[in-house]
Amino acid sequence: MADPPDGRYDRRVKRIVAVALCAGVLLLILLVWAGGAEAVWHSARLVGAGGFAAVTGVHLALMGCMGTAWWVLQRSRLREWPKFALGRTVRDSAAEILPLSQIGGYVMGARAAALVGVPGLFAAASTVVDVTVELAAQLGYTAAGLALLAQLRPGSGFVAPVLAGVIAMAGLVVAFIAFQARGIGVVERVSAGLARTLLGRDLADGGQMQARIHALHTHRPALLAAFSIHLAAWFLNGLETWLTLRLMGVGLSVAEALVIDSLLYGMRSVAFLVPSAVGVQEGGLILLCGLFGVGADAALALSLIKRARDLAIGVPALLAWQMLEGRRAFGPG
Repeated sequence: MADPPDGRYDRRVKRIVAVALCAGVLLLILLVWAGGAEAVWHSARLVGAGGFAAVTGVHLALMGCMGTAWWVLQRSRLREWPKFALGRTVRDSAAEILPLSQIGGYVMGARAAALVGVPGLFAAASTVVDVTVELAAQLGYTAAGLALLAQLRPGSGFVAPVLAGVIAMAGLVVAFIAFQARGIGVVERVSAGLARTLLGRDLADGGQMQARIHALHTHRPALLAAFSIHLAAWFLNGLETWLTLRLMGVGLSVAEALVIDSLLYGMRSVAFLVPSAVGVQEGGLILLCGLFGVGADAALALSLIKRARDLAIGVPALLAWQMLEGRRAFGPG
């Protein structure tokens, strides 16, 4: 019997993700070998335990900020905010420390929010909208980083290709938002697939999902608030990168750190099928830090600290999510 189209599609995506992961791991190994593992470790150790705790604390605040952007879409009471903060933490943790693409993280984050009381249909539909709003805010952040790069390094040949990429991404975001608002083909299939994974087939009617997405798009003040919070979160992320570099003894300015961070996450978005952006993050940091005279060992150390921070936050978050899953599976009724 032939496989259903959805099954063949899922297998193709899994194969692409697996190949991308293997290529990323190989690239990471080569970069660390070229940069000198001992030199990389020495640079990372300069941060110290206290510095690492500070960086982790800033990132926790950043996750709370992104959870707030998701929460405002529901326009609910303040006491509901921790549910969205947890869902957002699980979303990012799954995407960063598990061998999944970002899409897998979206599903797990929505699932976690539903487990603690967010209505399942809203969790699924709002995830689609929240991801789009965040991507739009990221475009603004990347554009700001590009403007800073043009000012700081006016002769850099890096500006033109990145600008072309930003324009292309902007077109895709505008098209995706229009598709969401009008219910055109591909978005309906993606949102229905998310609902099936999250809620089961009995609640995964594509019409319900699309109607909920439409409803979210009608609340422009909530969308604007979510966009503004996401944009602020992106700039906070840049300040976290600046703080990490300062703790390593690298004296870049805030503007230079914002350029590195904004363009790095632009690269990561393009390579979204590579789990945890393995290799992409490291190669991007070497390239971007090199624009400001920072060596490969320090760039790789910065990536190492980011990944260690993700583990420090992500492991407890995913364990908490698993406990919630277990309580639901083995609880009464």
